[in-house]
Amino acid sequence: MTDTPARLLTLLSLLQTPREWPGSELAQRLRVSARTIRRDIDRLRELGYPVEATLGPEGGYRLVAGAAMPPLLLDDEEAVAIAVGLRAGAGHAVEGVEEASVRALAKLEQVLPGRLRHRVSSLQSATVALARGDGASVDPRTLTTMASAVAGRERLRFAYRARDGAQSRRLVEPYRLVSTGSRWYLVAYDLEREDWRTFRVDRVAEPFATGARFAPRELPMDAQEFVRRGVRGAETYRVEVVLGAGAEALPPWLRDAAVADPAGTRVCFESGDSPEWLAARLALIGVPFTVHEPEFLAVAARGLAARLASAAGS
Repeated sequence: MTDTPARLLTLLSLLQTPREWPGSELAQRLRVSARTIRRDIDRLRELGYPVEATLGPEGGYRLVAGAAMPPLLLDDEEAVAIAVGLRAGAGHAVEGVEEASVRALAKLEQVLPGRLRHRVSSLQSATVALARGDGASVDPRTLTTMASAVAGRERLRFAYRARDGAQSRRLVEPYRLVSTGSRWYLVAYDLEREDWRTFRVDRVAEPFATGARFAPRELPMDAQEFVRRGVRGAETYRVEVVLGAGAEALPPWLRDAAVADPAGTRVCFESGDSPEWLAARLALIGVPFTVHEPEFLAVAARGLAARLASAAGS
């Protein structure tokens, strides 16, 4: 193998397997001399790959952990496995690693050959993830499109469905993707409304980067705080429920807001859960309850009751 760049890539691929390689075996694999292997190892070290050499008759080499993360070389199967895993995780916000996962997925899918991208899509379409009931799933392609637009500072167009169902088209300068642990939000400057906005990503459809670049504006506060304030004002609602049991019988998430009531215990709190999920959570407590507000929660509870009664053959 006389092509030095190709030989270095092959050598790196071998070293990235978790074992020690004798110099003679590497030389045999690459069909070069032991001296060439030593020179190639030095080149990899100059590129930032921490290759450790061991002494002895054979002399072995292995890749060890370094102070910085060098580029990885993946074969087809490894690239597909990582892309499938990142897509599966990206569709549901995972606290602590969510933004990094989307950035990694965007980078990987940008360089995946078409044949591998097709394999990833086929695998994902054939699998189903068990999601938490209090979050909304998001198409990973939507997230990667947005992440790429944020990183590239490209204006973004998309269709958006508001909480009341109203549809609109938006042209924005994307600033950050933020996860709350159960939902994804895009913080962006809305060009038509000339103001900063927070968009729930599960309500976004058909996003595409326009190719038009922009100079980033200064957000008046931290992106996480901006989302937190927006969610507190727009995504939560006041709940008042009377449960037919004492406060001691209620779970901790209700107990702190409980006050005595002639019918049992009255609880008032703010919720950002979907009405259907909150109705199910209340039903799972195992005590009778009456929804006083909001009306859409009462509607969700009646719908849940009807479905359960039908399932039981009643």
